[in-house]
Amino acid sequence: MAYYDVFNGDADGICALQQLRLAEPREATLVTGVKRDIALLARVRANPGDAVTVLDISLDRNRDALLGLLESGARIRYFDHHFPGSIPWHPGLAIHIETLPDKGTSLLVDDFLGGRFRAWAVVGTFGDNFESRARRAAAPLGLDGTRLATLRALGVCMNYNAYGARIEDLHFAPDALFRRLRPYEDPLEFIAADTAFRTLRDGYAEDMARTRALKPALEADRYALYILPAEPWARRAGGVLANRLARASAQRAHALLTRLPEGGFVVSVRAPTAVGTGADVLCRRFPTGGGRRAAAGIDHLPDADYDGFVRRFIAAFRDPERDLSG
Repeated sequence: MAYYDVFNGDADGICALQQLRLAEPREATLVTGVKRDIALLARVRANPGDAVTVLDISLDRNRDALLGLLESGARIRYFDHHFPGSIPWHPGLAIHIETLPDKGTSLLVDDFLGGRFRAWAVVGTFGDNFESRARRAAAPLGLDGTRLATLRALGVCMNYNAYGARIEDLHFAPDALFRRLRPYEDPLEFIAADTAFRTLRDGYAEDMARTRALKPALEADRYALYILPAEPWARRAGGVLANRLARASAQRAHALLTRLPEGGFVVSVRAPTAVGTGADVLCRRFPTGGGRRAAAGIDHLPDADYDGFVRRFIAAFRDPERDLSG
């Protein structure tokens, strides 16, 4: 029997897997990629009786591959918090899916394990920009302010590491980063013992410094849209910058469009944090779009669709009392 661990390459996906493998140690084939590399189940070639664990990728975006694996006789355990669409029933499928606006996959796994490795769940939750929920989850750990801030920094930096159009854009491939975390039950021990955190922290600081010169291409009380250049630093920084802008302006929606070298854009959308909904509905209107209610994206927005995206973004988030025609 073979094992497969299929997980999003961001902080939430990696920290969810870290908790499971601390609780259930085993060697498995790792299937992951950059944060926006969501259609991962199609890469799995499982045989009858093989076990597949899926973490933090949309069932809706992996439906055909999921059904094919179940038909092949694989057993699948699925943890996720993104829009799933219709959830199939199958005796070989165990589902752990919730779509609450402030609960990510790390906290779903934390529930499943009864809080055994809560510190890693806190890291993943901070990384997914669920600030208040992460602090509530951390309360039983009794951490002082400095240690809690350190866990937050690790989550933010791990999440930052996953953004990019390709693995070469990242400081660490997500599977390599997971292997470096794996020996550590305590994320603070990982930070002290491994140089990876310092590499990520320094890279994050450099890239964020570049973002300070950015100005919105469109701006109003209820929304702002930024265009980033076709540079590796911009592809790494875009998602974390979107989170930072969302925290700074709770009443405003944000869209960050990062130019791709081959043309078009990769898009990050954040709903106003005071509302927490609407990002996924907007992005799913485009062929490569998806995500969750508060934070979503489009993997490739062609240049020809730019004007249409802008119109839909403004209509989705501007003051509802205003006229939405035109």
